[in-house]
Amino acid sequence: MRLRIDLSYDGTDFHGWARQKGELRTVQQVLEDNLSMILRHEVELTVAGRTDAGVHAAGQVAHFDIPASALEQRSIDGDPVKLVRRLAKLLPEDVRVHDCQQAPEGFDARFSALERHYVYRITTHPRGALPTRARDTAVWPKAVDIEAMQQAAEQLVGLHDFAAFCKAKPHATTIRDLLSFEWVDVSTPSEPQLYEARVGADAFCWSMVRSLVGCCLRVGEGSRGIDFAAEMLALNSRSSHIPLAPAKGLSLVQVDYPADADLAARAAQTRDRRTADELSLG
Repeated sequence: MRLRIDLSYDGTDFHGWARQKGELRTVQQVLEDNLSMILRHEVELTVAGRTDAGVHAAGQVAHFDIPASALEQRSIDGDPVKLVRRLAKLLPEDVRVHDCQQAPEGFDARFSALERHYVYRITTHPRGALPTRARDTAVWPKAVDIEAMQQAAEQLVGLHDFAAFCKAKPHATTIRDLLSFEWVDVSTPSEPQLYEARVGADAFCWSMVRSLVGCCLRVGEGSRGIDFAAEMLALNSRSSHIPLAPAKGLSLVQVDYPADADLAARAAQTRDRRTADELSLG
């Protein structure tokens, strides 16, 4: 049977999502080790979006496959929801599983996803971030014009080759459909000069969101012109002119999926497209 888990984590002390060789602490490693221990069966997670070191998640989704017999334990009694309480007792405080359910037919956490939503949180106040938000709020050393940043963001929305914004990865396409990109002033009396970038796409390539944010910040601080973003889209390789915004400000907040009846078709469509992209680059 396939189980879906919904989870969140503070990425500060993790070396990203993906399990790595050696003793590096990752979200996948911590979750898989604890799930395998509880279920007495090796668990391998598939995630909606792999996050880099230091990046957070409030709305991450993953799935794993196990024999139905693995749930037939006294503390679980065949009900996957009971895994939430078991995990709460074992997991470290910086990762939490909110829900665990049997997945609908055809569900794939990665390939069935329609859109992934990220929020980037940043302050330009001279004092920096509030101590209580220091782990999820980046600091930019210069004042910015949010209207200029929005103009830059609008140039990036749509289907483009984002090669200038992505770290190179062999046989991987950098063509993405950026569905939304909005800058919002979320300042409060206790947190002045606080901004959020809200970004949505069907998928993102490696470090793309942080580069999109960095591009807009350059425009917002006045060191680049309004057309800087459009100029970067014309390039066919990673540009050193685009700064990578600090990881700590970025959070995966939501993953959208189609209706249950359309999950399998969406997964097949996504797999076919990724395969075609890899072949065209091969």
